[in-house]
Amino acid sequence: MIEIPDQFKEKFTGLLGQEEAGKLLDSLAEPSKKAYRINSLKEGAVVYSQEEAVPGIPNAYYGGVSGKDPEWTAGMVYSQDPAAMFPAQAIPVKPGDKVLDLCAAPGGKSTALAQKLQGEGLLVANEISPSRAKILRENLERWGVSNAVVTNCDSFALSARFPGFFDAILVDAPCSGEGMFRKSEDAIKYWSQENVDLCADRQREILTEAVKMLKPGGYLLYSTCTFSPEEDEEIVSWLLDEYGFKLLPIAAEKAAPGRPEWGNGDASLANCARFWPQDGVGEGQFVASLQKAAGEESFAAEAGEVFSPVRKNKDKKKKGKGKNKGNRSSLERPSKEESCYISEAIAGFNWPESLASWPSQMLKSQDHVFVPALEPEQLKGIKVLNNGLELGILKKKRFEPSHQLAEVLGQVDQERVVDLTEEEYDHYLHGESLQVNSSLKGFVLVSCRGMIFSFGKLSGKGQLKNYYPKGLRQ
Repeated sequence: MIEIPDQFKEKFTGLLGQEEAGKLLDSLAEPSKKAYRINSLKEGAVVYSQEEAVPGIPNAYYGGVSGKDPEWTAGMVYSQDPAAMFPAQAIPVKPGDKVLDLCAAPGGKSTALAQKLQGEGLLVANEISPSRAKILRENLERWGVSNAVVTNCDSFALSARFPGFFDAILVDAPCSGEGMFRKSEDAIKYWSQENVDLCADRQREILTEAVKMLKPGGYLLYSTCTFSPEEDEEIVSWLLDEYGFKLLPIAAEKAAPGRPEWGNGDASLANCARFWPQDGVGEGQFVASLQKAAGEESFAAEAGEVFSPVRKNKDKKKKGKGKNKGNRSSLERPSKEESCYISEAIAGFNWPESLASWPSQMLKSQDHVFVPALEPEQLKGIKVLNNGLELGILKKKRFEPSHQLAEVLGQVDQERVVDLTEEEYDHYLHGESLQVNSSLKGFVLVSCRGMIFSFGKLSGKGQLKNYYPKGLRQ
């Protein structure tokens, strides 16, 4: 039985009244609800129940998933609180947009935004915590996302590089976590009104930088997993008063409208959506969808063309030929010989249409070969964990394809695949090499129940060498 702080009870009894506050407190003693989303970027049949859909979210269902199943390792499903699925659903994003997920870890919202982009445009997924940023990168990699840049910095560093750049920005802000009481004892332990006020101050700081990065007419989605007006309606009121945003309505079944009286009294605050745990959707969530006023690009950066990095890199090489000799960190095109190693290693695989021109786009940095999602010059001064698609690594007279590439190639039908039995799959996850019945030779994709989750390498005698990353082995 969880112990809710008395100050919290008093606060929400005053805000909601005795009856509604009682429903909230009673719901906090109930089990939390689990749900998952199916990855629309990939095709395949998952074995999990699809009997109860999450209302308003495409391809989302109530139920638990296992991190040991091929559905998970192949990036077919993502486990996520059902209420937390709504922010990415509510923000207007279309293929070709430039989108920022500012507080992105562990990646639930970023993977949903990537689905909306469908491999076109750009997703910058940022997380200030190094350990959480690593998890974010792993989840986007598993999801098969090739048009994302994963960064690890604060909002001030990003706004300095990307003024007026993004069509849409999602800020799922750090908050007091009242909506996580059912799932986290720490959320209860560390709750206080003082912490609520500190979080509200931090949210204004983060949003101030986010506004700088948004194009005129662009969309800002603000969300929290908390109920307090100080972090919800009052923050949205501040955005309306300070920056002249327009608050857009949100269609969300079972969500309660925002409370204008909890903010500045603006009637449009009712367009916000709040998910209470007693509504039966999931944990707590507050969502506000806003649009920036249209106008001149007063401080838009010369951000460069997002998808022409190779051409620009070639021009720079001509102008500065020889200047970076011996600097292994400098970017360059793979040599003709290296390009042959790359092509030979990954010949025979089918590619998503969005990556059809990968041979002309690839760059090399310290023997790592990648297809950038964003001009590397634009990322100077930013800590980048991943830029686009890492193809693999050049070694002595050979090339080894990356795990990310395997997950991306899982989006399309493939012929060079070894499909494992459930027993073989378990052994492969442990890092074991296998003896399989296949006439293929060289690098192959490895799947289970038709779901691709790794590369392997076949010898002529059917020995499948294990290339599943050591850090992911179970």
